[in-house]
Amino acid sequence: MTQLYQRIFGKGKSIVLVHGWAMHSGVWQDFARQLAQSYRVTCIDLPGHGYSEPCDDFSLANISKALVNTVDAESSCWLGWSLGATVVLDVAARFPERVNSLILLAGNPRFVPLDSETGDDWPGMAVNMFDTFSNSLQQDHLAALPQFLSLQVYGSVNAKIQLLKLKERLSECAIPCLNILQSGLALLRHADMRPVLATLDIPVSVILGDKDTLVPVTVGKHLPDNYPDIQVNVLENAGHALFLSHQQELLALVSRVMDER
Repeated sequence: MTQLYQRIFGKGKSIVLVHGWAMHSGVWQDFARQLAQSYRVTCIDLPGHGYSEPCDDFSLANISKALVNTVDAESSCWLGWSLGATVVLDVAARFPERVNSLILLAGNPRFVPLDSETGDDWPGMAVNMFDTFSNSLQQDHLAALPQFLSLQVYGSVNAKIQLLKLKERLSECAIPCLNILQSGLALLRHADMRPVLATLDIPVSVILGDKDTLVPVTVGKHLPDNYPDIQVNVLENAGHALFLSHQQELLALVSRVMDER
């Protein structure tokens, strides 16, 4: 079984924070400590990220199993950022007894749209932009990562400060190996979690940034149109890394979800 690294802060109702692609649980540092003033916060490194052991098969099934085998709380709110949103949706589908609510932070159940000939108009990251980045990663993944970090803060207030923080956090641990990075991109490219959303009977909250270049804000309209029970909040002048740029607003929204259950 893959051993995952976790950090636990605070006491009270349990919330699990799952980071995004190429990152590690250290990105939550300031946000998690603020959240831990009211709740028991578990920050966990995905397989092959941060201090967690790698796995041979970086699939949603294996990731979800490793996560629930590591987290000791019987039932938690699971918050996933970006790729982490895809992961927590899968956890909820496979292990519903361990999930009492979901928060999808800058997440999209279909991150990259299907080909246009299918007639699927779901909004997502532009296919050509995604494929260009994937090719850059293949050629030189060390050079591609700073480009990805820049995309995460683009358009947000104080983007330069946020970019510096992301770079500092990323440098705290070894960068995941190329195979893990490529597998993570494959999940974002192909995973379609919309059928999962249709079956969930737990509270689901989606928090988006109106300047996000990776998850377009128009997702915020498609979600309630297709899933009326989902709660959507859009933060103004926010990019992809909302927990850095809009910490207080995000804390208030998360606390609302936690206190309602």
